Amino acid sequence: MTFHRDFRSPDHGDLPIPRFFRLVYHCPLMKTARLMFLSLIVFCAVSTFAQTRPFTVEQVMSSPFPTDLTTAKQSPRMGWVFNLKGERNVWAADAPGFQARQVTHYQGDDGQQILSLRLTPDGRAVVYARGSETGREGHVANPTSELKEPKQQVWAADVETGKPRLLGDMGCEQEDCADIQISPDAQWAVWTAKHHLWLAPVAADKPARQLTELRGDESGAQWSPDSKHIAYISDRHDHSLVVIYDLSPERVHYVAPSADRDLVVRWSADGKQLVFIRTGGQQNHLPLIPQRPRPWAIWLADATTMEAHQVWHSSNDLNGSFPPFALESLKFAAGGRIVFCSEQDGRNHLYSVSTEGGNPVLLTPGNFDVEDVELTPDGTALLYTSNEDDVDRRHVWRVGVSGGPQQAVTRGKTIEWQPHMLADGKTIVCLGSTATSPAMPYQLTAHGREMIAGNVLPPDFPSAQLVEPQQVTFRSDDGLEIHGQLFVPRNHPQKAPALIFVHGGPPRQMLLGFHYMYYYHNAYAENQYLAGLGYVVLSVNYRLGIMYGRAFREAPNSSWRGSSEYKDVVAGAKYLQTLPYVDVKRIGIWGGSYGGLLTALGLSRNSDIFAAGVDFHGVHDWSTQLRFFVEGPNGPPDTQQAAKLAYDSSPVATVSQWKSPVLLIHGDDDRNVPFQETTDLAQRLKAQNVEFEEIIFPDEIHDLLLWRSWVRGYTATADFFNRKFGVH
Repeated sequence: MTFHRDFRSPDHGDLPIPRFFRLVYHCPLMKTARLMFLSLIVFCAVSTFAQTRPFTVEQVMSSPFPTDLTTAKQSPRMGWVFNLKGERNVWAADAPGFQARQVTHYQGDDGQQILSLRLTPDGRAVVYARGSETGREGHVANPTSELKEPKQQVWAADVETGKPRLLGDMGCEQEDCADIQISPDAQWAVWTAKHHLWLAPVAADKPARQLTELRGDESGAQWSPDSKHIAYISDRHDHSLVVIYDLSPERVHYVAPSADRDLVVRWSADGKQLVFIRTGGQQNHLPLIPQRPRPWAIWLADATTMEAHQVWHSSNDLNGSFPPFALESLKFAAGGRIVFCSEQDGRNHLYSVSTEGGNPVLLTPGNFDVEDVELTPDGTALLYTSNEDDVDRRHVWRVGVSGGPQQAVTRGKTIEWQPHMLADGKTIVCLGSTATSPAMPYQLTAHGREMIAGNVLPPDFPSAQLVEPQQVTFRSDDGLEIHGQLFVPRNHPQKAPALIFVHGGPPRQMLLGFHYMYYYHNAYAENQYLAGLGYVVLSVNYRLGIMYGRAFREAPNSSWRGSSEYKDVVAGAKYLQTLPYVDVKRIGIWGGSYGGLLTALGLSRNSDIFAAGVDFHGVHDWSTQLRFFVEGPNGPPDTQQAAKLAYDSSPVATVSQWKSPVLLIHGDDDRNVPFQETTDLAQRLKAQNVEFEEIIFPDEIHDLLLWRSWVRGYTATADFFNRKFGVH
């Protein structure tokens, strides 16, 4: 008896069985061996198929995204928030074993964020806000369209039992405005609600109460070390003040009030001094178009007399302007040192200055920028992240607050952020990722990173099928060097379709791996999915982005002043056109927010280059946004010129040239980009007979709250390009 037919795999061509195995298969004495052999063949075929079949959007977005990493000041405990397919919960782990456990047990993709997670100093309880901000219209986001609007509230829970207890309502108005601070004695929590500070016991045995009815918007609360005073900022709109609230007897003190703006305040370890940042107050009739320096200073106050004096002042040129990371970087360190960041040499670096005055010490010299900054528990050193020696990644570094050598804590093809040192003064934890592994918590050891809570990763997360993006650079037409990440499919056709991805912000940077922000972690996953479908994807870090220096981030003639950053997008497309495996007739573009703006610019100015696009909640008419750039109640003298420049820098100015099809995606409760930006563009496209499709998410905000909204939007993005480019 002979066997004439080979086994075949429908996806991988012919898999002929060797002659030896054919003889074994037909031997009547080896039935058991034959059955074992068939099982082996089936297993191998299934395993091979599983490794090479396309993965889904759901799979590549299935990992839990960690945020709000925090540590206890007096115990070796860490906490964080996991967002697992839209289900958000608090988790905790203790050194040295770091066995992760879920603290809260909220269920479902309900769109309810968990923000501002804090551990009490003893580590026994967590405090957090749950729910989104209210927005300018005073409504908490309700993406599931519940008939009764949800609330943003402050909760506490014991780590061991996990049972939540309500402390009070929050309802802050702006994105990322949730800020809860726990007193050093672990008894009280303070936060901002309805423009004022509210106080509640962590035990929830008394209701929350508003502390004052003073004028101004109160925020930035900081407890004194003895838990008897709260320093905060009172924003009076044209100026702002540092205020100290005494709990007993209840009264307030103003610290060196002036006509300037005080922005952030910190206590010294002994509670005798405060340090704060001061910059200029409101000035009327300032022209809009010129870019102006914004100098600033660091002031030191006596907590008893409320008198203050300046200890450092920036220069008055553009490099001396108030930097974007200044508020988070201000620290009152040990040895009478004040730590701050400055861009006085063109890069965002850390400095320290003595409370006695004198010249500041540059702590992080070099051609790179610093981002996250944390003090060690004893206040003598800093943990920070930067892109030193690895421009398109982040790594953890350490340096003394008085200066000295910078020590690399992590290095290699990994990305780290939010470093913290536990109360033991030696154990470092952080969040991290790689090109093919998503964001997770890690312990940093002498041997490298050790993942915490790895068992929470879904077993079908497609790490093995993801590509490692290539770091590429190219020149814009004015000679500026632009960085990008190039995703090349493993088995792309000879002439593959290609896509430009443009991030939002614009002060953002896409990395050579999964991102530290949820929005861009998702975007990176989508780029991997598109590469898995056979698209060559180039993610462009255009001018206006961070981590390439202040001059790059504050480029002239950019944004509404001329859109010079669009040159970099076109340069990216021209770079793709030079790749021999790219089909130059099938180049598309996609992006969200500011990336949506640049997508629309690409389609309205260069439909000859971009054959299709997907625009997530983009700005389309800069002239409607100018009011956000006006300072003071009186109109700028160049209002008309600015409005024309802004309009001419917008996609709507060249909509008559728009020919390529586009998919518009927007949530109609967007608090960042008004939904009207999409309604207006849709009418203009109709008038031009431009082919467009739309996906509107009722009651969704800018950073989509529902995991299923992201999945639907990203699935539709790929499907749209597939249909337009003939990809099957």
